[in-house]
Amino acid sequence: MITLSTPARIWRSLLLVLGFLAIVLLGAPPAQASPQLPVPATHQVQPASAVQAQEFDNSIGGVLRGVDGPIADVTVTATGNGFEGEATSGPNGAWRIGVPEQGTYEVAIDEDTLPDGITLAEGQENPREVTFANTSSATTLFLFGEGIVSQQANFLDTLAERALAGFSFGLLLALSAVGLSLIFGTTGLTNFAHGEMVTLGAVLAFAFAAAGLPIAVAIVLAVIGGGLLGYVQDAALWKPLRHRGTGLVPMMIVSIGFALALRYIIQFYFGGATQQLPGSQGAIINLGSVSISRNNLTSLIVSLVIILVVAFLLLRTRIGKATRAVADNPALAAASGIDVDRVIRIVWVIGGMLAALGGILWAYYRPGVSYNMGQQILLLIFAGVTLGGLGTVFGALVGSIIVGLFVEISTIWLEADLKYVGALLIMILVLLFRPQGILGRRERIG
Repeated sequence: MITLSTPARIWRSLLLVLGFLAIVLLGAPPAQASPQLPVPATHQVQPASAVQAQEFDNSIGGVLRGVDGPIADVTVTATGNGFEGEATSGPNGAWRIGVPEQGTYEVAIDEDTLPDGITLAEGQENPREVTFANTSSATTLFLFGEGIVSQQANFLDTLAERALAGFSFGLLLALSAVGLSLIFGTTGLTNFAHGEMVTLGAVLAFAFAAAGLPIAVAIVLAVIGGGLLGYVQDAALWKPLRHRGTGLVPMMIVSIGFALALRYIIQFYFGGATQQLPGSQGAIINLGSVSISRNNLTSLIVSLVIILVVAFLLLRTRIGKATRAVADNPALAAASGIDVDRVIRIVWVIGGMLAALGGILWAYYRPGVSYNMGQQILLLIFAGVTLGGLGTVFGALVGSIIVGLFVEISTIWLEADLKYVGALLIMILVLLFRPQGILGRRERIG
């Protein structure tokens, strides 16, 4: 019988992980099937190019609606960055113009195309400037009707709306942060590949939906796929490294390289374009003076329910108590008869499933699925974990909510492009005064 050396087993394990991911992604390249939402007819008026709007990753859109209902067949133009695009509102009043890059654009309504008796409300800017801010889709709304005056929203209403959006975003971050915190607590590993586990969830959901499955089934299968990736990662890579006695710093460096490998494997099979999941353009729900999109409200409810389930598992079940024991003292847990490797394997599966679900909700929040979407919020996930306390699950929850609230509320005063910088700044300030985090224990540091 041939016995493989330890380095050979490590390389074989790494190839197994990469092969698993390649097999999963090979099934449905986005170039073959992409569930596109119905949008109004759009054409570009760029004389030098015949590129259609749907080929662009970024877009500007909105809905034209008056007191009597949607306003159709109105021409809207967007100009900026050497580009000019045009769209006509559809029967539901919706319009969307694809743009080649993010930046500032001047959006105008051709008032000559408005139906008789319909005029812009007093105070409406036409044309107006629209600026992208870390999103692939910008929205602008026009008000119509005589006697309607455009007014600035009440500050308290704006604050409440931003706080609700921040709470939704914070719970979304918490799903991924809790998984990352569980992995760190039981293994000590700072896993930089966690962002790619987030990406995989959204990519798998898109692939299954593109294959013709209902979106609910696609999401369930994507979450299971995230759990499988967590299982394969630990079985084929991290467990052999642990048993070899590899230090935490070398393992962290391995996770950085593994993250890069996963990211560009996903890009190879998925492509570099941003794709939309079915139902990504959700309706707006009014809750009194506060409004929130249906997708964000659904994300809030789902995130809250899943986090409560995880909390129950940790506090009330044997595997949860075993997980906490391993996190506190692996050697003592092993001496007490706990199968430490089995507990860590279960933690990797749960962490992968939570990351995949977080990625799907992030794809609806952005909205859009891209090969580097997990990388875009990885630092925010780390901020939530570090702010709440390294290795503490409830700390990750509290820290993520604080980060989400700060990110969204800060847009009242800060430029939207700076909102993520502000979240990282608040983390630094808190850690200067409490290095162990809000709920962390001081002995974890050092």
